[in-house]
Amino acid sequence: MNTRRFFQLGVLVAIVIALAFEAPALASEETKEQKTKKQPPTQLQIGVKHRPANCTVRTKPGDSVSVHYTGRLFSDGTEFDSSRKPGRGSPLDFVVGQGSVIKGWDQGLLNMCVGERRVLKIPADLAYGARGAPPVIPPDAALVFDTELMAINGVGAESSDAEANDAGDSDDAAHEEL
Repeated sequence: MNTRRFFQLGVLVAIVIALAFEAPALASEETKEQKTKKQPPTQLQIGVKHRPANCTVRTKPGDSVSVHYTGRLFSDGTEFDSSRKPGRGSPLDFVVGQGSVIKGWDQGLLNMCVGERRVLKIPADLAYGARGAPPVIPPDAALVFDTELMAINGVGAESSDAEANDAGDSDDAAHEEL
């Protein structure tokens, strides 16, 4: 074998060896990226950001409520709506459990105290589903809402320590303290 051919063969072997060692490193980088990418929720997730120390009345189906909120797309955090925007500034009023809001709200705002703040991570099927809400909310989009219950309309907001101590009852078992 001549020297030039031998040299070319050596270079080719070196490249193959380098690629063999580089491929697993590239694959593990992709795996790390995939692991850190957030997966949309498949069920409603309720995170409690603030719970008042005293609470005698909690929301239930049929209650008329006032809620401040900021809504974001789960995928990239883009804010699409907020009741706290300058010039708007008033909470949304609706009746819980009557279908006047998305299902994630009807479910996620139950058993909530006036003054309580929650983060709701809502899967697409409990939000706007396959239709989305063009042009701001794409089809099959999971949503995140930062919510604060301002009032249960028609109900006094007086509170006592008695029901506040019920914070660990089964209705709150799925809630995550933030």
